[in-house]
Amino acid sequence: MNDIWQDLNQTEQKECTGQELLDRITEEKRERKAIKRNWFMGGIIVGLVVALLLSCGVYLVGMRNNQAAYVRLMGNDASATEAEDSVLNAQVGQKLGVLEDSIQEYYLGDVTNEQLEEGLYRGLIEATGDPYAEYFTAEELLELEESTSGIYYGIGAYVGIDSDTQYCKISSVIANTPAEEAGLQAEDVIVEVDGTDTRGMTTTEVVALIKGEEYTEVVLTIYRKGEPDYLEIPVTRRKVEAPTVEYEMLEDGMAYIVIAQFDTVTVDQFAEKLEQARSEGMKGLIIDLRGNPGGTLYSAVEIARMILPEGLIVYMEDKNGDREEYSCDGENELEVPLVVLVDDNSASAAEILSGAVKDYGIGTLVGTKTFGKGIVQKVFGITDGSGVKLTISHYYTPKGNDIHEVGIEPDVEVELDVDKYVEDGSDNQLERAKEILSEEMK
Repeated sequence: MNDIWQDLNQTEQKECTGQELLDRITEEKRERKAIKRNWFMGGIIVGLVVALLLSCGVYLVGMRNNQAAYVRLMGNDASATEAEDSVLNAQVGQKLGVLEDSIQEYYLGDVTNEQLEEGLYRGLIEATGDPYAEYFTAEELLELEESTSGIYYGIGAYVGIDSDTQYCKISSVIANTPAEEAGLQAEDVIVEVDGTDTRGMTTTEVVALIKGEEYTEVVLTIYRKGEPDYLEIPVTRRKVEAPTVEYEMLEDGMAYIVIAQFDTVTVDQFAEKLEQARSEGMKGLIIDLRGNPGGTLYSAVEIARMILPEGLIVYMEDKNGDREEYSCDGENELEVPLVVLVDDNSASAAEILSGAVKDYGIGTLVGTKTFGKGIVQKVFGITDGSGVKLTISHYYTPKGNDIHEVGIEPDVEVELDVDKYVEDGSDNQLERAKEILSEEMK
């Protein structure tokens, strides 16, 4: 009150007494709060506009690589906030101001302006209803980049979304890692991480909770089909060097290559293993995509170019009907019979490869129907280091099939005998693939 009183001149001091002075003080407070709020809202609206005014040509399917770069901001046109079709209008700004005032005046807990601002960005993206859309802070974007590098500190399991429960689940476990040692299994639904309910969280958010400093412990609450209650599984984090491609030469010249995920390193790893198989006398090839949650479009396309005949690999169409095609010159077409193993956890980039193989008829798909993720995301980087991932197009197989929420039917359906697999490691799907390949090699 003294500060406001001292702002008045001598005449006003004489005239403002009693209720008039109280009214003047109240009005002064309102004006100052309004100015502060307007500055705050201006920063928020400008920030949101900048976040949305992005050019194209960013890195594909959640990763940064040599084929793509950070997007540059196009500018900051203040008129964008006034457009009738924009959510960032004056009315929204005023309402956000009221909400902020309410939080500052009445909210019992502690929250910073930075947290509120980040909440606005996340809320805007979450409002799309797209389970694959995400806002990333600068730190989260770096973690995303690390997750595709093949080296990280965690437990050694690939995580995907369980479409039935909207929880994340373990799609596959990497051999000789903490996850395998702790007894985690594919199809385990992750209900909690260290007591935090994961329902509705994205894979990025769940992975961020699971990862941590080396030799620290994380407790996963797991729902496993057939178990009477949730399982509490403690896992000690370690440095994980994830080999995304594994190779083994089976009997009779049958080469067996497992692609666990399509990461940055996967292209070179696959090329190396395929060349090794050829040098060891490969007469037939089994590519195992079971439990493969996908990854980068770039990796899937480059691997497809190592085995497909000349022609279209995949094409994408955006909301405006604009089409982008990826093709193969056929110079490296596979010269031996091929079988591809798939299941309901084979998704996204894994379906691009398996869909092309099926359309061209150059191999036999064995297993169960794939997941059915026929959409593509891009990560748009922002110059402050943050970013946003958005679904930007549908993709289609060479014959024009839209597999989104449909999946790809195998040529030979074989359900995995889970009990036998858990009991002694027998893999009836792989055995059937070997039988089919043996016939085709004759």
